[in-house]
Amino acid sequence: MLRRRNNGLSVYNPFREMDNFERHFFDDPFDFFSDGSIADFKTDITDEGDYYKLEADLPGFAKEDIHLEINDNTLTLSAERHSEHEDKDKHGKYVRCERSYGSFRRAFDISNVKADDIKAKYHNGVLTLTMPKKEIAPPSNGRTLEIE
Repeated sequence: MLRRRNNGLSVYNPFREMDNFERHFFDDPFDFFSDGSIADFKTDITDEGDYYKLEADLPGFAKEDIHLEINDNTLTLSAERHSEHEDKDKHGKYVRCERSYGSFRRAFDISNVKADDIKAKYHNGVLTLTMPKKEIAPPSNGRTLEIE
């Protein structure tokens, strides 16, 4: 029989501490529940040529509980899911409770997007935004300046 001889002491691992630091350092500052824990809705943004496509997984949300707001060059996507049960009911009945309830919020820079032309649709738990790109002026032909 093999026995461990560390008497239940845990070994300090500085690399684990650095991994935890990096994981939390690069978190999105707008990506929080109202109670401060990390939100769990993910997005994909793809370049489709003349527009960007943003897809956000929001399963279990009613369309009415999803809000999009544009302020300056920032698009804020927020959603709120309400619990059907009160906390007092949860303690007595649940064997496991993993679904999240609360407010979810993400913010995105849209400085390269025509904000007035953004279109949104919600189908089967996925919010899809079509965001046309701003036209970038081609570089002007150079010219030579005379020195006086």
